[in-house]
Amino acid sequence: MKLLFEKSIDSRKSSFLAECDVPTIDLDKDILREQSLNLPYLSEVDISRHYSQLERRAHGVNNGFYPLGSCTMKYNPTINEKVAKLPGFVDVHPLQPEETVQGCLKVLALAKEYLTEITGMDDMTFQPAAGAHGEYTGILLIRQYHIKHGNVKRNKIIVPDSAHGTNPATAAMCGMEVIGIPSTEDGFVDLDKLRAAVGEDTAGIMLTNPNTLGIFERDIKQITQIVHDAGGLVYYDGANLNAIMGVTRPGDMGFDCIHLNLHKTFATPHGGGGPGSGAVGCKQFLAEYLPKPVIELADGQYSFVNDLENSIGKVKSFYGNFLVVVKALAYTMTLGNEGIPLSAMNAVLNANYLMKLLSECYTIAKPGICMHEFVITMDKEAKEHHVTANDIAKLLIDHEIHPPTVYFPLIVPEALMVEPTETEGKETLDEAAEVFLSIYRNAINDPESAHKAPVLAPIGRPDGVGAARNPILRYKNED
Repeated sequence: MKLLFEKSIDSRKSSFLAECDVPTIDLDKDILREQSLNLPYLSEVDISRHYSQLERRAHGVNNGFYPLGSCTMKYNPTINEKVAKLPGFVDVHPLQPEETVQGCLKVLALAKEYLTEITGMDDMTFQPAAGAHGEYTGILLIRQYHIKHGNVKRNKIIVPDSAHGTNPATAAMCGMEVIGIPSTEDGFVDLDKLRAAVGEDTAGIMLTNPNTLGIFERDIKQITQIVHDAGGLVYYDGANLNAIMGVTRPGDMGFDCIHLNLHKTFATPHGGGGPGSGAVGCKQFLAEYLPKPVIELADGQYSFVNDLENSIGKVKSFYGNFLVVVKALAYTMTLGNEGIPLSAMNAVLNANYLMKLLSECYTIAKPGICMHEFVITMDKEAKEHHVTANDIAKLLIDHEIHPPTVYFPLIVPEALMVEPTETEGKETLDEAAEVFLSIYRNAINDPESAHKAPVLAPIGRPDGVGAARNPILRYKNED
């Protein structure tokens, strides 16, 4: 498929801009570019066809089953989009006077009220732009807390080996030293290793519950107590909150701060580069360090407060991706007190049902009851039949099923992480299971054919190693 630049023909145009209705200003020549901007020239039909081609090459939740583990690719209800498109939300400007955007400020206040209740936190900011950005903000809160209390030597963040890959990267970006601890044989945090790791230099621990193996940490209260007794704080990675929302709360488990992936758990659009939202919640003793401004209600009026002496400052321009918060609030209010926990329980039910069906052929890495996701290991098949997790993933593409997460978590060899989410019906799960089982049997009987997949997709199997070592990241104009 050609790029727009490669389709460009100088004589073509598709400009239908209205005449300028505001005064024009001639800029000083010193700030003007010396060469004209290199843009493609295309007709409207060329552009329309180009993006239609791109759309057909993409696989979204609306196209078919999307069991991408840990990403919670649930269906995004249409009502969320309708609410976010209301003129009072889309036609505002972030620099408007506060008295003219009281409805928008109330949205942020309501979202904070509902989401702090769901998570067991006391306060929340919606400034972070995505999940990893939320992690960064949360660890900055922990760092600021220790600095303000004179504990500058607390510079170590403990990260279990079952953690998300962004966790150690986040800690390092915040100037922390990462201390890894191994999991037990059955996939839980090793309490003895944790006790040995904590000390006077412990700033905190980062973990999610359930963990990336799809297992609920049965000793979670002991884990948080061990870290607290050592003077550290406990950070909750909200990637897997969908399995427990409305059923149990991280704040009640002993977590001090948390980020939420609104594009996962709260059904705002996921993928395509965003926008997302990594809302960060915290207990009251950390609230003074939240990014500024914060929203306050006084005498019936909402206002932004910037006079926060201990704030970590801004982490993003203005107040975050506001319309994403609108969609998350619409989702939360639509489900309500009964729907939120029911959604979590259905996610757990679907995962266990699909895991049971697939266990007919596939080896489950950690057998037993799972939460919202489970992990398959293809280690035996890779060694004995040369059929890898990657082969299964590519075969699924030919059946219009998005592959599960591949080779993660790292502690499981030849891993496939499967998460069906609560928005899939039993019929879809049954059909998906039939595909999973049939491609497994065919691959074991004919490994060579598995190595060639996908054969029906617009793009066949790419050279992943070559692409990683010699990436082509931008178009080079030869003119």
